[in-house]
Amino acid sequence: MAAQNFPFAFPLTFDADKLTEMFGAAKLPGVDTDAVMAAQKKNVEALIEANQVVIAGYQDLYKRQVALFEAAVAETKDKLSQPQGQPLTADQASQSVEAMKTAFEKAAADVKELAEVAQKANTGAFEIVKARAEEAAAEFKAAAEKTAA
Repeated sequence: MAAQNFPFAFPLTFDADKLTEMFGAAKLPGVDTDAVMAAQKKNVEALIEANQVVIAGYQDLYKRQVALFEAAVAETKDKLSQPQGQPLTADQASQSVEAMKTAFEKAAADVKELAEVAQKANTGAFEIVKARAEEAAAEFKAAAEKTAA
């Protein structure tokens, strides 16, 4: 089974012109609607970028999960193809215990790797949204100071 495309991938688009047209007629005294619209456009663009980062990260996570599953199935299939039904020797029992220990350690490392991939995607998205929030706060402060002057 080859890794397939992530099942939740979809294009993210934002039609700023349509939004500006829709709300452009709403002129409020003392409010720079063009600045508000520009800020909202940046907000939406930041959310779209954050979502794209998350989608890309989770695509990597999905592909890695598929690869790990395929490897586990192949390894299990290989172990099951070994001769069965004969008495287990002490050496074989020791090898089985060692194989189980190794499999457990590999599974733990795989889970850690998957968690790191997810964390990286989430952190990347958070940083984009955080940066935009900080920028929006500075824009709001500048606009408030401009209006007060």
